Amino acid sequence: MKLAKWGNSYAIRIPAELMKKMNLTSDEEFQFRQTGDDSFEISRDRRREEAMEVIDRLARPLPPGYKFNREEIHDRGMMRRSEESGEEVA
Repeated sequence: MKLAKWGNSYAIRIPAELMKKMNLTSDEEFQFRQTGDDSFEISRDRRREEAMEVIDRLARPLPPGYKFNREEIHDRGMMRRSEESGEEVA
């Protein structure tokens, strides 16, 4: 692997063979951790994936055929303004 200057930062060039072997893509995010004075460890950053899994678990299913209609929500009074703050509240 080779270290290269990229603007004001640096990048590590990962050989294509290693990318394929580890099933990596160019849009993945990684975490770097210093393990010694002259060594470090790289691992996939799974925080985004984990956050999306939590969001998926919290999601509530919508009824079949449901279509979001902003005007209908406002007409029903589901969204109203707080008189004190002026902010919308459900």
